[in-house]
Amino acid sequence: MEKLDQLIPPRPFTHVSSTTSATHSKATLLSPQDTYCRGDQLDVLLEVRDHLGCRKEYGGDFLRARMSSPALKAGASGKVTDFNNGTYLVSFTLFWEGRVSLSLLLILPSEGVSVLWRARNQGYDRVIFTGQFANGTSHVNTDCALVLNSSAELCEYLDSRDQEAFYCVKPPHIPCAALTHMHSKNRDVSYLSKQERSLFERSNVGIEMMEKFDAITVSKCNKKTAPMKKKCKFGMASTIPSGQPSVWKDTWNPVSCSLAPIEMKECLRGKFIHLMGDSTIRQWMEYFKSSIKTLKSVDLHESGKFQNQFAVDLDKNIKIQWQKHGYPLIRSLTYSVKEIEYIAQVIDRTGGEKNTIIVISLGQHFRPFPTDVFIRRALSIHDSVQRLLLRSPDTVVIIKTENIREMHSDVERFSVFHGYIQYLATKDIFQDLNVSIIDAWDITIAYGTNNVHPPQSVVRNQINILLNFIC
Repeated sequence: MEKLDQLIPPRPFTHVSSTTSATHSKATLLSPQDTYCRGDQLDVLLEVRDHLGCRKEYGGDFLRARMSSPALKAGASGKVTDFNNGTYLVSFTLFWEGRVSLSLLLILPSEGVSVLWRARNQGYDRVIFTGQFANGTSHVNTDCALVLNSSAELCEYLDSRDQEAFYCVKPPHIPCAALTHMHSKNRDVSYLSKQERSLFERSNVGIEMMEKFDAITVSKCNKKTAPMKKKCKFGMASTIPSGQPSVWKDTWNPVSCSLAPIEMKECLRGKFIHLMGDSTIRQWMEYFKSSIKTLKSVDLHESGKFQNQFAVDLDKNIKIQWQKHGYPLIRSLTYSVKEIEYIAQVIDRTGGEKNTIIVISLGQHFRPFPTDVFIRRALSIHDSVQRLLLRSPDTVVIIKTENIREMHSDVERFSVFHGYIQYLATKDIFQDLNVSIIDAWDITIAYGTNNVHPPQSVVRNQINILLNFIC
């Protein structure tokens, strides 16, 4: 938390007019060329100004740089360097030939970042959970939460080792063990003032700052053919995108290694793929089931959209399982919590070996809560993975980071900025372990999919990274 607090210093906010304006800020192409060549770096200097046209003297704006060629189904993120004085350097590597459009979005001004960070860490009550307790043939509903300020008797559902806790108001004469189902809804509460909320109106979020820039044409320029890259393998640092990989012809291309097309069914022969986390990793489960026709679902006698899933191919000895993570799980429709477990608990009872592949993804359901909830959960998973790798060092563990999502929906609860902070924390927390990271954040930026559940082509490319890691 200290690292993150240093990354997001408080910024003065008195009026929207004093915040960063995409319209008044100036983007200048450095060293413009008559001809741009594939492989060149293109740099843009951004000088930010407020809505009154005054130069700003500090940084911290949340920006997203992207280049794309829709006709080629090509895209890549750019790199933004913040000089913390109101100027930024935006760098694009020109990976492919053709017409290339450049984009720089002002997702949030620095003042918005500052107030959103403060507000996020103030309260646990933006989402209300309702627990359903069985009482003979009927049921009783009570309030539940990560933190409950109530004088009533509480049921505490505690993982004593990791201090992960969830609470419900105890119904009279009904034991705590009778909790069976849960649903949630957003609570009408905000930790932002009316003036602060104006920063997050649709017209102020995700504004283009390079609107006046024409597309450029990139040529081959008789440059030498790039040397052959090694195949991407588990544990290669280069698969973590420090060099802005790209999408070309709808296919993900890391910078320092190459992804081979892998025959999925043969690759998965004899393997147990255990997917743990939210619905963005459940998309992988659905993709596996639709792609491998011989994969048969096993009825686990659960109900609802959040039910755990298990599928097998007995001929190839393939086993794939998706298991939801523990509280908090945000869903307006009722789901069963009879079989709910924290990921760390599941990993601790996993034997592991070279044909066991664990893929973990969480974050989206943590965005409405203070950041320490996510960090504590990530740390408990880190420690359980560390224990697993001590007893079974051949086990393959992969962390899939969050996808980006819709920019304009319910910014205080689900802002892309909340996800970005969790993305940075995830990479920092797991860097000391022998795990690989599938950088879904960068992949979904490159694809330009502002959707928490990206299309099949994105899921296919995420899974192809997995297949390259394990085969």
